[in-house]
Amino acid sequence: MADPSSYRPKPGQIPDSPGVYRFRDEHRRVIYVGKAKSLRQRLANYFQDLAGLHPRTRSMVTTAASVEWTVVSTEVEALQLEYSWIKEYDPRFNVKYRDDKSYPYLAVTMNEEFPRVQVMRGHKKKGVRYFGPYAHAWAIRDTVDLLLRVFPVRTCSAGVFKNAARTGRPCLLGYIGKCAAPCVGRVSAEDHRELADEFCDFMTGRTGTYLRRLEKQMTEAAEEMEYERAARLRDDIGALKKAMEKNAVVLADATDADLIAVAEDELEAAVQIFHVRGGRVRGQRGWVTDKVEEITTGALVEHALQQLYGEETGDAVPKEVLVPALPDPVEPVQEWLTGRRGSGVSLRIPQRGDKRALMETVERNAQQALVLHKTKRASDLTTRSRALEEIADALDLDSAPLRIECYDISHLQGDDVVASMVVFEDGLARKSEYRRFQIKGFEGQDDVRSMHEVITRRFRRYLAEKERTGEWTDEDEEPGGETGDGTGPDLDDRDPEDRDPRDRGLKDEDGRPRRFAYPPQLVVVDGGKPQVAAARRALDELGIDDIAVCGLAKRLEEVWLPQDDDPVVLPRSSEGLYLLQRVRDEAHRFAITYQRSKRAKRFRAGPLDDVPGLGETRKQALIKHFGSVKKLRAATIDQIREVPGIGRKTAETIAVALARAAPPAPAVNTATGEIIEEGEPDTTAGSPGEPVPAGAPEGRRGQEP
Repeated sequence: MADPSSYRPKPGQIPDSPGVYRFRDEHRRVIYVGKAKSLRQRLANYFQDLAGLHPRTRSMVTTAASVEWTVVSTEVEALQLEYSWIKEYDPRFNVKYRDDKSYPYLAVTMNEEFPRVQVMRGHKKKGVRYFGPYAHAWAIRDTVDLLLRVFPVRTCSAGVFKNAARTGRPCLLGYIGKCAAPCVGRVSAEDHRELADEFCDFMTGRTGTYLRRLEKQMTEAAEEMEYERAARLRDDIGALKKAMEKNAVVLADATDADLIAVAEDELEAAVQIFHVRGGRVRGQRGWVTDKVEEITTGALVEHALQQLYGEETGDAVPKEVLVPALPDPVEPVQEWLTGRRGSGVSLRIPQRGDKRALMETVERNAQQALVLHKTKRASDLTTRSRALEEIADALDLDSAPLRIECYDISHLQGDDVVASMVVFEDGLARKSEYRRFQIKGFEGQDDVRSMHEVITRRFRRYLAEKERTGEWTDEDEEPGGETGDGTGPDLDDRDPEDRDPRDRGLKDEDGRPRRFAYPPQLVVVDGGKPQVAAARRALDELGIDDIAVCGLAKRLEEVWLPQDDDPVVLPRSSEGLYLLQRVRDEAHRFAITYQRSKRAKRFRAGPLDDVPGLGETRKQALIKHFGSVKKLRAATIDQIREVPGIGRKTAETIAVALARAAPPAPAVNTATGEIIEEGEPDTTAGSPGEPVPAGAPEGRRGQEP
């Protein structure tokens, strides 16, 4: 590990001008490339106190052994040079997007004498027109099959083409009219190239011209009573329209745009791009990257733009690029895109309308891509084993923590305080073991005290189960996925997706679920040193000293241990850190979902909720029958009994509950008609201080008439 001060440039050596810089390691390999508006100011940020640097930046500057720079005249030149160097050196600490698959393109080889339509993957070649990318190669073939009726361009390989030219016989497509057969001289090279140009024009969205031309030819053929030709033209028009319908119109005015969305967490980011041409989604692609440096969403977008358009020119760069965040500064990037296209390019964030709605769709795709990537990564047995070993080494555990429990506290400004417990076994989520808690030991917001209470309750139950002192129940602890009303079902009654085939081993001889029966090797809490100390104190008070405790602080992904004053910083590429982060995020998701459900249930609470034995189905039946609680309150017992499923006893219970819950009628001064506030005596009539119900006859005045 190098000391940055050993290779820090002397004061005054670094120029105060735009440029690109490279950090090299001791073997002269480039490990990071960056650009700056002012090299002096930017590089100075790397040579400050290591404690003030982000952990990822700290790792980079301690790995490097030297730094060098190149001065350029403008920020646009810096952007171009940075892209070139990243492509050349592939530095390990730069953001590197990797395709989650090799996307197929529809390609037209305009660089050949007889252009060919085909599916292409990999690097783009000069002189070839590309359309896409498409999600599947079969989608390209379906589109081409429809268009060949109208644009019979060559699709055969070079070998087939040469063989047909040698024998003088075209292939099957030539016989059925889906190829102009330039191989046997049916059309000249110039006419075939014109067909290829028309094919490309149609794929770029200029469809109206060809449809109008074919419709005119069909009409003329019908007028001349050439009905067979008119029928063929009709079928050609149908084929073109069907090809157009494969991509639904999403933006009006035949818009050409690329929409870029980013989904990210502390360690990784997923990018999704929708290519819209002629108002239709013509292609989609996505990338995933490790965030090996501290980077903003705008910087991620800038790197995505570099990779997307770094080798593109002309129409391949659309007029409009819509992004979730703008690079800082945005002007050099916009000028660079304009230079690649050869005309103006608008780079902006959509705010409303169809473009904003489509951007939300792209964002959902990015989120799904990130989740899918994490799922694939977590499902690998070798990766999980390495993650558990790294955690054991970092935390100095005797063995790999095969069972990890993570706890998180959630509340809304001190209300509805709840906690979650999630369980990972062998690096995989064990949803059947999830638990939820209501914090009832105190009122208000105190995450540290809440954590102490939850850990105490959970492991007190473990000790009770261990000692087999008898059955226990707790109305505010339930299996994963259930509410906190004390009526949660057993494990086998959960949703199918939360069930686990391993649950068969979690029951006693009498079939009851063995809740909290198994201790973890590691307890993880969402938080820093205070939360970790509270968890450790709770275990110590219970006399449990064989369970390790750590905390994961979200700000810098630091791992805190109870006995250490400084956190453990796992390497950025550590699978152990990735697993801890995934456990922590799952606990947070589980806690906040429960907290929101409790809040929503509290807001939806009504007088019918207090009726014992009245379920949700009969509640809905009552409201549907009467229309509102107000009308139900005014109904008689016999009228309530008319609702299917409501007997006399239940009807009487409902009537009593609604009467108790009815708001008191306001008191009225019968002499003046004025409503009397609570506690204000009516000194004009009746007994002192006794209110008169609104609407009572004047002769009543608080006593029997």
